[in-house]
Amino acid sequence: MSAQTLIDTARTLVAGDKGLLAMDESNPTCNKRFARLGIPQTEEARRAWRELIVTTPGLGQSISGAILYDETIRQQKKDGTLFVKVLTDAGIIPGIKVDTGAKAMAGHPGEKITEGLDGLRGRLAEYAQMGARFAKWRAVIVIGEGLPSRGCIEANAQTLARYAALCQEAGLVPVVEPEVLMDGGHTLEQCGEVTEEVLRTVFNQLYTQRVMLEGMILKPNMVLPGLTCPKQETVDEVADATVRCLLRVVPAAVPGIAFLSGGQSSELASARLNAMNVRFKSQLPWALAFSFARAIQQPALQIWQGEEAHVLAAQQALYHRARCNRAARRGEYNATMEKT
Repeated sequence: MSAQTLIDTARTLVAGDKGLLAMDESNPTCNKRFARLGIPQTEEARRAWRELIVTTPGLGQSISGAILYDETIRQQKKDGTLFVKVLTDAGIIPGIKVDTGAKAMAGHPGEKITEGLDGLRGRLAEYAQMGARFAKWRAVIVIGEGLPSRGCIEANAQTLARYAALCQEAGLVPVVEPEVLMDGGHTLEQCGEVTEEVLRTVFNQLYTQRVMLEGMILKPNMVLPGLTCPKQETVDEVADATVRCLLRVVPAAVPGIAFLSGGQSSELASARLNAMNVRFKSQLPWALAFSFARAIQQPALQIWQGEEAHVLAAQQALYHRARCNRAARRGEYNATMEKT
């Protein structure tokens, strides 16, 4: 596939004030969420939930791409239509999560390294044949006493870069996701320092591995205080800290930054993205978009609860959250939207 096709796909993923829907939860993660709501933890229940998502009317108005899981990309509607075709027909680009999870890192207690490079070239070729046009790989970084270590940051950055190079070779746009976790009592300032160091290292490795920056999407965390930090900054302070950090380290060649939600509430994730676009959109070299999972899905999942009778109401909730985030990209989101 040509470099221009990669560039065009990357640009399309962040065009029209749209964003990504992450529906790439592994089966164990999906089952855990189902268990909390008393939904059966079966392949059929997972398939039904995903059918509810991909058939939501009007979803393509706010969502440009959907990140799928290995099981999901092979699944189909009850009538036999593959989910990939349903998404494509709705104007949504299918993507695929390709890492195999974060595992304990040898010699680095409390830290993780993401695995999945072995055999990745072959898996990417298969996914491309199935209709995927972009992929995603997540690395997790913990802030704590003496953490993160330089070794952990460098190992994860190199792995992200090698994944990205393999994606572009296979004609898939890599979504590069280095996530500094919200867990802990760290301050906004500490998160900013660590996020800056992580992103600088990631981009150094992307250069080293000859990844074409115009044909990728960055999926970072917002700069946030830890969940148990006594001081929780305002929406505007988070927006300022996040954009300040990104301007220092993200090259202008990158077409878009699609934030992960990382455990933020749906409303807060939308409000923080909105504040960034209100305050900075006209001054930035890249689009500020979203790639949310729980922050879009959770309200709908709580309504659905595995019941066929609740599908329409759940789809309306999903559509609403997607629409709120599109408004946040335009700098037009406000609390009154949550009441309509």
